[in-house]
Amino acid sequence: MTPETSTADIPLIDIAPLYSEDPSDWVDVARHIDHACQRTGFFYVKGHTIDTSTMNDVVGMAKQLFAQPMGEKLKIDITQSAHHRGYGAIATEQLDPSLPGDCKETFDMGRHLLADDPDVLAEKPLHGPNRYPDIDGFQATMETHYWRMLELGKTILKGIAVALGIAPDYFDSRFTHPISVLRFIHYPPASALSQDNQIGAGAHTDYGCITILYQDEVGGLQVQNRQGDWIDATPIPDTFVINIGDMMARWSNDRYTSTPHRVVNQAQKDRYASPFFVEPNFDTNIYCLDGCSDQTSPPKYESISAGEYLLSRFRDTYAYRQKR
Repeated sequence: MTPETSTADIPLIDIAPLYSEDPSDWVDVARHIDHACQRTGFFYVKGHTIDTSTMNDVVGMAKQLFAQPMGEKLKIDITQSAHHRGYGAIATEQLDPSLPGDCKETFDMGRHLLADDPDVLAEKPLHGPNRYPDIDGFQATMETHYWRMLELGKTILKGIAVALGIAPDYFDSRFTHPISVLRFIHYPPASALSQDNQIGAGAHTDYGCITILYQDEVGGLQVQNRQGDWIDATPIPDTFVINIGDMMARWSNDRYTSTPHRVVNQAQKDRYASPFFVEPNFDTNIYCLDGCSDQTSPPKYESISAGEYLLSRFRDTYAYRQKR
């Protein structure tokens, strides 16, 4: 199997063999994932189990949310959440501190935990109820989609585990109570930019393990290659874009490094995207995996829990969290 050529040197990989029960079918896919992770940190995937109609349904729900009056959206304002859940207005997030706040609005959700959940009672950070809009079917649709995306993430992580030479199911036990986040993003047309140097999303690396991105046909995602050039990650129908996050860089001792990327919506139309941030259980220890270090390349990072690492990164990105 060879990966199909896609735009901007970001390979397109068919992950269908990862659903096979025969481990020998996984090896070739893992090899291509390994190559992509080392070369760009980004790749497209096809051959997954999430069809176009499903994505149309969930993105349609998100569009209903973003079309609501601001007063309705602010009823679930993320700045009033202790668990990083809910609606984020334009410029709430500032991914590049050298630029104005990002020209996008967002909705974030995680595992929906009720008030009597032990982790909620213990006031564990990033554990709590989601904040949903008053839209018929929204909660059920999004919660189903959350778990669907988590399963896709675990399938891709199986390929990464094989690529790294560790047990194929290594990550499974680290994702039993994940702090993964499902996000929906609305980027207004270019005419909505309030300052000359404002863009949709400032240059950044993702914080978690891997990210699975759905993007519509408008485009605007740009990836910084190893030469420092910005290249377009042009939308390809029926695919997701996968990128390595900072946790996986730490886990792999920088065998796989997270890649800076940004969104520049130059179109005079709305852009919608949905990243799923695949992040493990809060208490998962992020440390150098077996086989990712040797005498010439010792472990570069101290061990840290996934939750504490995410909280430290959130404090850098969201000004409202610094006031808590």
